[in-house]
Amino acid sequence: MNKELKNKFVKELQSNQGIIHKICRAYTKGDAQHKDLFQEISIQLFNAYPKFRGDAKFSTWMYRVAINTAISLYRKSKRQVQTSELFDNLKELEFKDYDDTKDRQVAMLYQAINKLNDIEKALVLMYLDDKPYVEISDVLGISEVNARVKMSRAKTKLRNILNP
Repeated sequence: MNKELKNKFVKELQSNQGIIHKICRAYTKGDAQHKDLFQEISIQLFNAYPKFRGDAKFSTWMYRVAINTAISLYRKSKRQVQTSELFDNLKELEFKDYDDTKDRQVAMLYQAINKLNDIEKALVLMYLDDKPYVEISDVLGISEVNARVKMSRAKTKLRNILNP
């Protein structure tokens, strides 16, 4: 990857890293696993970036890669995330701490989200980011109608988890 492309990637990743933090928070327990998954997703994004055609927004593409990486690692290691060393080319990426103590309601919501299946987690995370259903369906590879139905069911599950 040439230097200009690397710089563009780092800039995009820096400005959109909140997406990765949300996914890490939903698929891990604890700061160490969060940081490991963040690193692994960053590596996967870096490796795939030269093939990014720009057909979709960077954030949409990032969601797809991040969710697939998280689900793949979750299934392979049963929450024991194994990571690789972060490439030297990403040294300039500054890891920002993600403060999960700011709001107890958010923490409770994420605990509830953790009880959902993989597809429901991805749906809810993108829904909370105000992603349109057409984008959600594109990332998950399902129809827009199916995304709406699954989201409705996920909301019901969350209500039942949060208000037993």
